[in-house]
Amino acid sequence: MRFDPKTVLTAVPNVSNGADLDALGAVGNAFVRAGTADLLAEPHSDADHGRTVFTLAAEPGGMATALVDGARVALEQFDLASHIGSHPNVGVVDVVPIVFLDEQRRGAAMAEALVTADLLAGELDLPVFLYGALADGRTRAELRRGGLAELTARINSGELRPDFGPAAVDPAKGVTLVAARPPLVAFNLELASPATLADAKAIAADLRETGPAGLPGLRAIGLELPARGGVAQVSMNIEDHHALSLAEVVAAVSARAEVSEAELVGLAPRAAFDGWPEHLVCRNRATLEDALGF
Repeated sequence: MRFDPKTVLTAVPNVSNGADLDALGAVGNAFVRAGTADLLAEPHSDADHGRTVFTLAAEPGGMATALVDGARVALEQFDLASHIGSHPNVGVVDVVPIVFLDEQRRGAAMAEALVTADLLAGELDLPVFLYGALADGRTRAELRRGGLAELTARINSGELRPDFGPAAVDPAKGVTLVAARPPLVAFNLELASPATLADAKAIAADLRETGPAGLPGLRAIGLELPARGGVAQVSMNIEDHHALSLAEVVAAVSARAEVSEAELVGLAPRAAFDGWPEHLVCRNRATLEDALGF
């Protein structure tokens, strides 16, 4: 499918399962079944995180229905009660950000996000919370704090109310978080032995934006990956690659522990790799521009 480089939007729906590849394949097929959207890359599934990241492209007006089609199948396939994985989440279809590649597309992305939220609520009976610019800067972390159980309690107490959909939360499905945002970079660094989970957590706490050595726009957690032999990992989102490059993040983590390997989740803008240390292997390295063909 060819897209207009001046208008195309992308979306990065995250599904809370990283192991059932057949079921995830059915979700991926559902996203593109109607023919209004296309998958830009192979889904990134991680059994340790318990998460799969899909990357879609569509013209304005074509993304929302595709996202709902995929979400419907995900809700049929997965149940949060059986979720296994270390990545924070509050729903089977945990987050659905619509991504604008430049400021000229911001309005279209916001409109598409609001339509998506309305359809997820109306057709799938999901409670939907907005985050980011559509919610006065409210963050994913604020809504995920304490997991689905705490979010449900905050809803039941009246502290929070979904922006779309019912106030009653089905614990099997959870809630979905929707936003319109510019590209972020989801990026992991594995630490060389003998680094431990405690080391990864300490580095994440130090370097995340709110930490003592806080890097601008960096979200970070420390994890252990049993499927990769128990390696310790610093898992990060870089909110603004213009303010903080991947190379700067690698340097900051490397100053605290030896980094053995990097991993990109989804796609990144080409400029995010400026100054990349070429000695360091980055699994799944791929750019938005290459995937879109411009």
